[in-house]
This record gives sequence, structure tokens and C-alpha cells, in this order.
Amino acid sequence: MLGKQLVKREITLVYGGASVGIMGEIADTVLSVGGEVIGIMPQALADKEISHKGLTDLRVVRSMHERKAMMEDISDGFIALPGGMGTIEEIFEVLTWSQLGYHKKPCALLNIKGYYDALAQFLNHTVEEQFVKPIHREMILIEEKSDQLLDLMAAYKPPDVDKWIKRNET
Repeated sequence: MLGKQLVKREITLVYGGASVGIMGEIADTVLSVGGEVIGIMPQALADKEISHKGLTDLRVVRSMHERKAMMEDISDGFIALPGGMGTIEEIFEVLTWSQLGYHKKPCALLNIKGYYDALAQFLNHTVEEQFVKPIHREMILIEEKSDQLLDLMAAYKPPDVDKWIKRNET
């Protein structure tokens, strides 16, 4: 569903460039309905021959750091689908960059079948415990349906926060 929604809205998919997994399937869907897909893959993974051979554009870079920097640079927003440690790490990195003001792009979780419910609960807990400001918690959009998530992302307005750390003034 997400792949078709991206094409319908004329959004290019930017992802890690693999032919396997959920993202490989979404890339296949986007391509099958006429959309564009850019893959960005570190050489070490390309050497394992898991890169998708049919992408509109496959960019092979030297490292994961270069991959993430390029993805952040050319993307207009970020969506994490259900995944493992790498998925969590990547969405929290771009979310942190947003909190720090390095970009103003929406960050989102596609909460398929409640996959991210516990994480959302934990994020709410970080606010209750005063480790995260409510305005920063609101920066991560969470929705179960891809069309509604894309609507939220299109309407996203980053918070206007001048200072995110309270310093003791002497």
C-alpha cells in the first residue's frame, strides 16, 4: 500500500537499495506502478550482491555513515516501517538531527498492526519522566495507515524552538 501511495503522490522512494526484505518489496511495488526509486548502499553490502538491480538509480557509497548522510540530504522525509535495530537506529538518528535543528523534515513510524505501540508508549514515558519535551515528542509522527501517515507528513510543521537545553544563567 505504501508503495502505491508514494507513486500516486509522485514521491520518489529513497531507501537502502536492497533487493530483499520489506523495503525490497516496496521498491518492487513502486517500480511496477511506474514510480522512481533511488537506492543508496555501502560498498560492503553491494559486495554481498544484495543490491536491487532494477532501481531508477543505485548509488554505491563507501560507508554506512556516507549512506545515511546522503539519504538525509536527498530525502524530504523519513518513514520507518517495522524492522530491527538498524531501522530503529536510523529513524532515531534523523529524529535527533531534527530536534537539533539540522533539518526540518518529518520523521514517522508506519505502525503496521501495532508494531510500534510499545515504542510510542516508551516515548510518552520519556516525556512523563521529563527527559523529552512534549514538543519534541510530537516530532515523530505515528500512524497505522500509509495514506494517513503521508497526509500527516505533508502537513508537518516543525516546531519553532530556539533553545532545546535549559542552561543555568548566572
